[in-house]
Amino acid sequence: MTGVSGDFELSMGELRVVARYAAEAAQGVLAVFEDAHPDDGRPRAALAAAREFIDGAPRTRLQRVASMDAHRAARDVATEAARLAAQAAGDAASAAYLHPIAKAHQVGHILRAAANAARIAEIEAGEDPEAGNRVLEGACERATPALIDVLRRYPPAPGGGSRAAHLMAALDASLRRTP
Repeated sequence: MTGVSGDFELSMGELRVVARYAAEAAQGVLAVFEDAHPDDGRPRAALAAAREFIDGAPRTRLQRVASMDAHRAARDVATEAARLAAQAAGDAASAAYLHPIAKAHQVGHILRAAANAARIAEIEAGEDPEAGNRVLEGACERATPALIDVLRRYPPAPGGGSRAAHLMAALDASLRRTP
């Protein structure tokens, strides 16, 4: 199968672009989780599953299970930063199964890992929003035209109540303004 359909088409290549983008963000914050929980390999396994798909393997149950395991790891932590890092890894693995349905919540599968990385930067900088803004700027620079094309097929990200959700909405708006 070369693609998936729903409200629009997504090719396997496009899904790999999204997974790569999420995995790059998650890889950058994996140490935050592993420093807090060195004996829990679930987020690292999710990133490995994402990398298999990114590198050309078919999407399989591996990505689904690894994603769910990383999200379970996110629920088992005591700090916001560790939770966000595990969640980012889970999002990277689940990107292989991004749904081509025009629902705003799908944008989270594309951008939440990068938004979580920005929130982690803020936390690590003593709640400095400029640290998050710098990470968002880097996320915008990493976004390829193919990623932005996929993003624009979805409605804008919902704002949500959390700081990470606000960061994701800001990233979404910035990427949509990209020529």
